[in-house]
Amino acid sequence: MSRSQQFGRSAWIALASASVLAFAAPAIAAEAPKPEAADKKDADKPDLPAFPADASVKQVTHVAGKTLNYTATVGSLPVRDADGKKIAEIVFTAYTLDGPRDPNRPVTFAFNGGPGAASVYLNLGAIGPKRIQFGAQGDSPSDPAVLRDNPGTWLDFTDLVFIDPVGTGYSRSLLKPDETDKKFFTVKTDIAYLSRIVYDWLSKNGRMASPKYVVGESYGGYRAPAITHYLQTSMGVGVSGVVMVSPALDGRSAADPDTSPMSWMETLPSMAAANYERQGKTLSPEQMAEVENYARTDFMTDLLRGRQDQAAVDRIVAKVTAYTGLNPEDVRHMGGRIESRAFLRALYRDQGKLGSWYDSNVTAFDPYPWAPDQETGDPILEGILAPTTSAMVDFVQREVGWKLDAHYEALNPEVNQRWEKNWFTSIESASDLRQALAIDPKMKALIVHGYNDLSCPYFESKMIVSQIPTMGAADRLQVKVYPGGHMFYSRPDSQAGLRRDVMAVYGAR
Repeated sequence: MSRSQQFGRSAWIALASASVLAFAAPAIAAEAPKPEAADKKDADKPDLPAFPADASVKQVTHVAGKTLNYTATVGSLPVRDADGKKIAEIVFTAYTLDGPRDPNRPVTFAFNGGPGAASVYLNLGAIGPKRIQFGAQGDSPSDPAVLRDNPGTWLDFTDLVFIDPVGTGYSRSLLKPDETDKKFFTVKTDIAYLSRIVYDWLSKNGRMASPKYVVGESYGGYRAPAITHYLQTSMGVGVSGVVMVSPALDGRSAADPDTSPMSWMETLPSMAAANYERQGKTLSPEQMAEVENYARTDFMTDLLRGRQDQAAVDRIVAKVTAYTGLNPEDVRHMGGRIESRAFLRALYRDQGKLGSWYDSNVTAFDPYPWAPDQETGDPILEGILAPTTSAMVDFVQREVGWKLDAHYEALNPEVNQRWEKNWFTSIESASDLRQALAIDPKMKALIVHGYNDLSCPYFESKMIVSQIPTMGAADRLQVKVYPGGHMFYSRPDSQAGLRRDVMAVYGAR
């Protein structure tokens, strides 16, 4: 799903993880093991129930005045090592339109982020045939977890396959924890095995000749172009298009905020968006043009002049105060370099509330309003866990009938904590994106964001894309921004805008 706590940039709320368990290789000695050896071997074995066979159910949804009959399938695919030994099992949820097979019908593979997030957010929130409301102001964890037709689904123009990486959803490693970390919880190995899962699903389902697309959200937005490029160059699978939803494309700008102005420049427009929306202003490219221009010109120049240039500091304080709506003394104290969490606390302190890092105008009460630092979880991140988990477990086990005695990990903080050291400030897949576009002149790419997202600020993607050379038609690579935050699709108008823009990428309108 960063600068510290999000789908793609996070250290999450505490949840128990049951996904990574120990595995012991079978003994090969001819004689019977001694009792204590047998006890040790048994203790090392994972006590895992076998996965059930793939299960399917016929369902119906409605979108854009059309009735869609489709098959929902929940199943698993193995991950094998170089010797053919199964080392993990990956669970997928697929939706395929019923009727005669159309060889030109696309199939789209979807990934969420974290690392440590299951694909339920794109599935039941954004693009699957059914959805549950979450992530907007007024949504509650105790709201009924009832799935309804999704007016923003992509199913009318593409089949959909949602993939849960190891340690998320029901997907699991069959290795001991230290081996699991090496095989699955690194930036490089993650891309390799997930790309192979895409290949294996295509092969198993006879879809190698179909047009193929990849979509990812947050850290999944980092994954999407990296997987696309890996599929092209290592798996022999061409990709027609890639969609990056609130992506974390490049974490390096946050590596040195003391000397680099990049991270401050990238977040200022999203802070201004929060302030504008609180004033009732309509967020649009025209509304945001002034602050974007300031961020990339005078703001950047004055930041580089340094704190010892008092005239530069004064100019920054005046402008940043006006754009953010913060107290000018607070802005001066921070030198115009506004840390995003401090911004969210200051914005709503007089109401005793906190703003969410994922949508700065979604708030919750602050249970520790006098503490010097935030001592509770994010309003959105904690609020979405219950509805998404309950809805997905009910769908998988009751509706589809894929029954498993295991906990469903919608957000698994253990995966995030065990991910390779310093992963965020080293990830970068903009180079994969530009190389993938260069390899295939017919491939298209779309990056989409919400204005109010401080976890993956939209202006960062705009800055990245501005440095990628034009290769062919201008519409091959676009950035679109909508009102809302990280999950801007929780707002009906923004979800409709996403659907409209994605249909253009697929050539569906």
